[in-house]
Amino acid sequence: MTVAATNRFGSPADLEQAREEIRRRTRPAARSVRVCIGTGCAAKGSRRLYDLFRQAAHEAGGGLIAVEAVKCVGCHGLCERGPIVVVQPGDVLYQQVEEPDVPEVFRETVVGGRVVERLLYQDPATKARARTAAEIPFYKAQQRIVLAHNGEIDPRSIDDYIAFGGYSALAKALSAMTPEQVLEEVEKSGLRGRGGGGFPTGRKWRSCREAHGQPKYVICNGDEGDPGAFMDRSVMEGNPHSVIEGMIIGAYAIGSSQGYIYVRNEYPLAVEHLREAIGQARERGLLGRDILGSGFDFDIRINRGGGAFVCGESTALMASLEGRPGEPRAKYVHTVEHGLWDKPTNLNNVETWANVPAIINRGGDWLASIGTAKSKGTKVFSLVGNVVNTGLIEVPMGITLRQIIFGIGGGVEDGKAFKAVQTGGPSGGCIPARFLDTPVDFDELTRLGSMMGSGGMIVMDEDTCMVNVARYFLNFLREESCGKCTPCREGLAQMLHVLDRITHGKGEAGDVERLEEMADLLAGTALCALGKTAANPVLSTVRHFRDEYDAHIVDRRCPAKECRGLFRYAIEAEKCKACGICKKNCPADAITGAKKVAHVIDQAKCTLCGTCFDKCPFDAILKV
Repeated sequence: MTVAATNRFGSPADLEQAREEIRRRTRPAARSVRVCIGTGCAAKGSRRLYDLFRQAAHEAGGGLIAVEAVKCVGCHGLCERGPIVVVQPGDVLYQQVEEPDVPEVFRETVVGGRVVERLLYQDPATKARARTAAEIPFYKAQQRIVLAHNGEIDPRSIDDYIAFGGYSALAKALSAMTPEQVLEEVEKSGLRGRGGGGFPTGRKWRSCREAHGQPKYVICNGDEGDPGAFMDRSVMEGNPHSVIEGMIIGAYAIGSSQGYIYVRNEYPLAVEHLREAIGQARERGLLGRDILGSGFDFDIRINRGGGAFVCGESTALMASLEGRPGEPRAKYVHTVEHGLWDKPTNLNNVETWANVPAIINRGGDWLASIGTAKSKGTKVFSLVGNVVNTGLIEVPMGITLRQIIFGIGGGVEDGKAFKAVQTGGPSGGCIPARFLDTPVDFDELTRLGSMMGSGGMIVMDEDTCMVNVARYFLNFLREESCGKCTPCREGLAQMLHVLDRITHGKGEAGDVERLEEMADLLAGTALCALGKTAANPVLSTVRHFRDEYDAHIVDRRCPAKECRGLFRYAIEAEKCKACGICKKNCPADAITGAKKVAHVIDQAKCTLCGTCFDKCPFDAILKV
C-alpha cells in the first residue's frame, strides 16, 4: 500500500509530508533487492529473476524482508554484464545473474549478509572483484544527473520517485518562483538541447513564451530512431517521472496547459511506464487542474509513433501528431511561433526535459559549472559496437573520446586495434584514432565532421570497412527519407548507387568527387536536417579514410576484408589439421584435401560465402 495512495496533494506542504512518511517507511539500511528490468536485462530473463526473488521473500514469511522490498528498477547502464541485481544493505552489485543463482543470493546475501564472490564484477586486467558499482571502472568516470536514480527507483512507483526528492523542483517552481525566474535559471544553466541540434534550451523556451498565440504546447520528443541508440528509451523506462516533472516546469515557464510525449510504438515498456506515471501524477494532483494548489493547469497525453525516423525532426513530428503524414516543412517557419496546429510550440527531447528538475533544485550556476565553455552539463550516450563494456553512460561534457572508449568502455573487443567511432547517428560522422584525445562537446565533434546527435556512439575495430559503413548509413537514410523533396529523394539514391558500385569492386575514377558534389547539393538544397546532414557519414569517411576508397576503386581491394568480391579465403597450411570440417560444410565443393594433408580452396569455385571461415575450429581460414 503506497502512502497517501488516494490523497491528492493540495499544496507543496502536503507533498513534503508524504515524502517524509515514505522515507520513514523505507529506511536506506533496510534489506532490499533491486532487479534491473530495463530492456537489455529483460531480454536476458531479468523479469523471471524478479518473480523468483519475490517468491523467495514470500516463502521466508516476510519477517526478514518484505515482498515489497524486492523491486524492479530501470537500466543500471552496464548492459554488457546484465542481468544486474543489487542487494541492500551494502549496495552489493551482482552481474550476469541467472535463475539458478537466486536461491544462493537470497540465502547467502539477503539472509546471511555474505557475498557471493563469483557473481561480483571482476576487472579483466587486475582480476580484482568489485562489491559495489562505485568500485567498477565503468562507473568511476561517470557523472550522473539524468541517470542518477536509474537503478534505484521502481519506475512504476511514484512513491519511490518522491522519496528520492521527486517533484520537489516542481513544488519549488510553483510556490517560490515566477515563470520568468524559471526561465532565467534554465538560461543561466547553459543547457543545450540534447536531441541533436544543440540549440540553447532557455532561449527556445523564452521565444515560445513571447510568441503570440494561444494555446501554447510543449512536446517531449521520444522518437529515438538512431541505430544503436537507447538513451531516451532507458530514461523513459527507468525514470519516467523525471521527464514528466521537467515538462510541467517547462510548461509553467512557457505558459502552456497541454503537453504531448511522442514515443515510438517499438518502445512498449517505455509507453507502459509513462502511461502509469502520468496516471499516478494525475491522482496525486501533480498533473491536471490546480497543480499543488497553485492555480496552474497542465496535462500530458502520450502519442505513439509508427517508427519513422524522419518523425524525429520537429516539424515532421508535429505533422504526425496532427494526424498528417510525417513530413517536414521549410525551416524558415519557426515552431516556437507556428508549431502544432499553427500555435506556439516548444519541443525538447527526453534527456533535455529530464535535466530540468535538477537545474531548478540546484540552480543554473551549478549545471553551468559542469562541462566546457559552450557545452554545459553532462551527456548520456549509448556506447555500443566493438567495445568491451557496451551500455548506457552519462559523462561530463569535455571528457575525451579516449576516456570514454578505453576508460569506461574497457577498450576494443578481442584486443583488436581501434579504428573509428561513429557519433551523431546516421547523420553523424566517423572519427579516427588520431582524434581520440578530442574533448566531447557540441562544437568539437562538429569540427571533426561529426556531431553530438542524440547520443549514439558506435565503436569500430580494425576489421571494419569504412566505405561499407558509409554505405550502411546512407542506405538507412535512403529508406527512412519521407521523399518529400527531390534532393533527398533522388540524391540519396544516386549516392547509394555509387557506393554500391564501389563496395562491389566496380568503382570508377572520379566516384569520390561525384559523392562530394552530391553531398554539397544535398546540404544546400534538402528541406530538413535528415537530407542536409545525410552525407556526413560519406564526407567524414572520405576525409579521414580516403585511402580505403582508393583501395576499393583503384586496386579492387577491401583493406578490411569485409566487402565480398574484394578479398578471398585461403587456408593456412601450418594451422590446418586436415579435419575435413571446412570441406564437409562448403556448399560449393571448393575445398579439396586428403586426410593428414592440408586442405586447399579452389578459388575458381569459391563463392566467398564464408562458411569455411565460420566453421573452422582452428582459425586456419584466412581472408587475403
